[in-house]
Amino acid sequence: MTHEDRGHYAKKHPADREVNKKVAEAVKKRTSNGKISCAEAFKIADDSNVQPAEVGFTIDFLETRIVKCQLGLFGHSPEKSIVKPAKAVSSALEEAIRERLVNGRLSCKAAWDIAEKSGIPKMGVSSACETLEIKINSCQLGSF
Repeated sequence: MTHEDRGHYAKKHPADREVNKKVAEAVKKRTSNGKISCAEAFKIADDSNVQPAEVGFTIDFLETRIVKCQLGLFGHSPEKSIVKPAKAVSSALEEAIRERLVNGRLSCKAAWDIAEKSGIPKMGVSSACETLEIKINSCQLGSF
């Protein structure tokens, strides 16, 4: 979705798709100034026992903006992205990343899985990807 589409998030989805009312209420409660953080969205998914994509759809349906990506890729102020290239990437981390690439890109979910398995922060994986010039795609919430 481009910045020209901002504020029209629901248009990304079929018009006949129905929103989960429980998730919608949770999103409304955790939204401030038309924004909700990535971390809050994942808490809703966990608390509601639904997939993050369902929460992402609901956020879009409610025309709410997702901020503070946990990988540091978008939604941070004043810069959009706060992830910086890592000074060094261990061979083990590089191998873990490269093993999970699909068409030369790493999915958000794979980045999270690598971080958990490796015991490093999520932004440690995205920083390594910056250094390795690997793009992260397929946001679990549907932002990118």
